[in-house]
Amino acid sequence: MQFTHSALRTLAFRTKLAPGSKKMATPLIDFCEQTNPGVLTEVRRNKRFENATRIHNGLTSNPEKRALIWMAERTPRWISSDDLTLLGFLAQVMAGVGYALAHWNRYWLLAGIFFLALNWMGDSLDGTLARVRQQQRPRYGFYVDHIIDSFGGLALMAGLALSGYMHPYIAIGLLVGFLLLSIQSYLATYTLGEFQLSFWSFGPTELRILLSIGNVALLYRPMVFHGHYHLFDVGGAVGIVGMTAMLIFFTIRNTRRLYVEERIR
Repeated sequence: MQFTHSALRTLAFRTKLAPGSKKMATPLIDFCEQTNPGVLTEVRRNKRFENATRIHNGLTSNPEKRALIWMAERTPRWISSDDLTLLGFLAQVMAGVGYALAHWNRYWLLAGIFFLALNWMGDSLDGTLARVRQQQRPRYGFYVDHIIDSFGGLALMAGLALSGYMHPYIAIGLLVGFLLLSIQSYLATYTLGEFQLSFWSFGPTELRILLSIGNVALLYRPMVFHGHYHLFDVGGAVGIVGMTAMLIFFTIRNTRRLYVEERIR
């Protein structure tokens, strides 16, 4: 069913309810698939956006937050949040390139640490800078930041798969786990109004620290368990198991919570 411009009046329509009924009135427009550009524009203009509650319980979250605010207050005015977002993305891509080049020269692993640090600064500081300057664009920022994270994660895992320090199947498993956890987080943001930045005290910053430590370890001991396994294969397998456990736990928890909150009576 397609509405005309005159049908905008039905936006205020509410179904009539029996006295004492607890069921919420529903706009007629909710039952119709909209294709009329004018109606869609009007709906989007009148739709109110509510920011999700950010939940960050990472091991480093408190000192990290203080450091980011300190940095944001001293960031030159000519640097914008978009600049930092782009910096974080390019640095993550370069970290992947560094892993790929480490196949021929292991000292690229040290360059990878530098790029991971730049990725942290760009990816973590962009939102803090917007909040400190009172220049928030919550919908734009959320969308751009996280779609870029997805592409950046792909570049990073591709670099690890090409590095020779991690089996490609392990890298693919890590990428799938990361994307599934991201989907879970975004669905929870929409349905629960809560954006989970970390899981079980482990978030992006902790992952970067762990990768950086692993890069140093690779320089001295790339093989473990009497030389039978690659260090990053073992670490990656543990990561896949951990992300799978997180995914199952939070999926069950959120499903149960939503079922209870929207129980049919």
